[in-house]
Amino acid sequence: MSTSPIAFLKGHGTENDFVIVPDPDNTVDLPASLVARLCDRRAGIGGDGLLHVVRSAAHPEARSMADAAEWFMDYRNADGSIAEMCGNGVRVFAHYLQRAGLVGEGDLAVATRGGVKRVHIAKPDAGGEITVSMGRAVLPEGDVTVSVGAREWPALNVNMGNPHAVAFVDDLEHAGDLLTAPPFTPASAYPEGVNVEFVVDRGPRHVAMRVHERGSGETRSCGTGACAVAVAAARRDGADPSATGAPVAYTVDLPGGRLVITEHPDGAIEMTGPAVIVAEGTIDPDWLAPAR
Repeated sequence: MSTSPIAFLKGHGTENDFVIVPDPDNTVDLPASLVARLCDRRAGIGGDGLLHVVRSAAHPEARSMADAAEWFMDYRNADGSIAEMCGNGVRVFAHYLQRAGLVGEGDLAVATRGGVKRVHIAKPDAGGEITVSMGRAVLPEGDVTVSVGAREWPALNVNMGNPHAVAFVDDLEHAGDLLTAPPFTPASAYPEGVNVEFVVDRGPRHVAMRVHERGSGETRSCGTGACAVAVAAARRDGADPSATGAPVAYTVDLPGGRLVITEHPDGAIEMTGPAVIVAEGTIDPDWLAPAR
């Protein structure tokens, strides 16, 4: 095993925070045990997940996308498990590429396990925010229920490349501590677990949410979750763009900040929000040894 230091950065998008490991040639070994240690908030660097930055052509899971997207976001949850997609992570990933001089302002394609995502990096004088084309939502059939303690709610099953259960509640405190995954039924709806969003209204086309992300617990923000919430709200409000023929935008407040989600009549969903890099350094190889 290599004993060389590993370079890293720390970043966040609406306080959904990530350890970033640049590795263009896919030479860094990142077993689940090491990812979990890196994301540990007391004994490691700390993060809701890890962004492994790899050229698509260098990663076996992304080679088929290399012609469409040079860079692959190999995303891992905080417990080391592999995830399909992370909306806030894509914005931070794109911001890192720009900061490193690997891409410029404007349009960018990023490969993910949830497919190729289109990104637009705004100029600083336009606010510097990043817009991600998140693809289209899939709404699997069947009723879903989620519960916390004695309370339970119907939830809309929304897939954004990863699974979500969206429940509208009277008070966000009803979601409990969200440290453990809220129970759901039927179990067959989410055989590999689910991200659960609890949502309240704040005003016209304006909602607030809390989320339990599978593999990470409650996080300060979830980009795919915010998209799922906007889709669910539009269906509840009779504002489905495919039916009305008009795009609809929802402002979504999360504990870590604000995102704007727009769904178009063709089903395409865009997410706009900030991305920040806060630190960079190297990981001590002596500290790495126990996880190898």
